[in-house]
Amino acid sequence: MPHRVFYMARTPPDHRAVTLSVQPPEFADSWLESDDPAELRAQLAAADFIVTGAITAEQIALAERVRLIQMPGVGYERIDVAAAEARGIPVAITPEGTCAGVAEHTVMMMLALYKHLTEAHTALKQGEWLHNRLRPICLMLEGKRVGIVGLGRIGREVAARLRGWGVELVYCDLRRLPPEQEVALGVRYLPLDELLATADIVTLHVFLAEGSRHLIGARELALMKPSAVLINTARGEVVDEAALYAALAERRIQAAGLDVFAVEPVAAGHPLLALDNVLLTPHMATANRDAMIAKARACYENFQRVLRGAPPINVVRPYGVVAADAAAG
Repeated sequence: MPHRVFYMARTPPDHRAVTLSVQPPEFADSWLESDDPAELRAQLAAADFIVTGAITAEQIALAERVRLIQMPGVGYERIDVAAAEARGIPVAITPEGTCAGVAEHTVMMMLALYKHLTEAHTALKQGEWLHNRLRPICLMLEGKRVGIVGLGRIGREVAARLRGWGVELVYCDLRRLPPEQEVALGVRYLPLDELLATADIVTLHVFLAEGSRHLIGARELALMKPSAVLINTARGEVVDEAALYAALAERRIQAAGLDVFAVEPVAAGHPLLALDNVLLTPHMATANRDAMIAKARACYENFQRVLRGAPPINVVRPYGVVAADAAAG
């Protein structure tokens, strides 16, 4: 009998098709089809493996057969890892696809903001030719200092992609890298306050935990240069959105690129939507076909490891507990 994989989210058919295009024959898929609690209970009870970004202790208690909970990404703050651990169920993340996708999106946001891409595109479609009007305000990445906050998997991928752009790379992390790794990555360590005060671009790549909630607030934004740009492709709550809105509205920093928000989807009346110096995307840094396939393959490979009696890879521990495969980012 095939091993049952429960995808614990309402998922459109085209999304399912991409995932199932790489499903090995020894697995059978099941998907959450409704908001009926009875359906969810039945699905959990029948699952051998669960793919989800959010599951509570009460839901984990219903999954009597489950052998692994797989997060199809890296941000596992909505999974009750402690409850799973208490039941002897490992929780694993999926860096495959995620890290490259977020890194590409991060660099794209930097370039789009520096080149005023959305402004130029919109104006041209409306019949305006902004060639000379944009010349005094567009910038190049070359020669700029980029500060990476959180040099885990994603932060390192961002650093790798920026090395060819002629930027100066500085970073801050809870754990400083050994000197030889800093040299290999082409990065230099700075304390957070110094990084914020001197960087032309600040990009955030930290997990959401109590220590990183509102890591960037009014005090931190006040340290940044008026010409600075902030990029957040990590988690919305890493930034105090009210403080960021004030800093942008008052032009105390130049611009921000945000792919994540404290509450998602973003409400139509959200204040940030009214600003002209923000670039906003709908949490789509890894929302691409290539990343979906990479993640699906990684999930199935981890399930196969468990079936062989091997330990799954990229297992995480509850937040605040150090784990070898759960570095920031």
